[in-house]
Amino acid sequence: MNFKMQDKQNQLIERISDKHLIVGVDIAQQFHVARAINYRGIIVGDPLTFENSEVGFKRLLNWIRSLQEMKNLNAAIVGMEPTGHYWKNISK
Repeated sequence: MNFKMQDKQNQLIERISDKHLIVGVDIAQQFHVARAINYRGIIVGDPLTFENSEVGFKRLLNWIRSLQEMKNLNAAIVGMEPTGHYWKNISK
């Protein structure tokens, strides 16, 4: 069965529940910025600035886990727009 792209996007959005933390990452050369919201679009916690390095990525993961624990959320969705090649390190 083939779906239009809009149908596929709607199906993915419908799978987001009240137990999800949604994290958007703004990609840059040296420092990235992450912001978290709940399934209703309400901001959760303060934004996080982290380095484009393994240490920075671990900091991001710890930040996500702490927000999940604080808000009793058991799933996370992380999204980013690929900017140049700077996103490749965080995608691994």
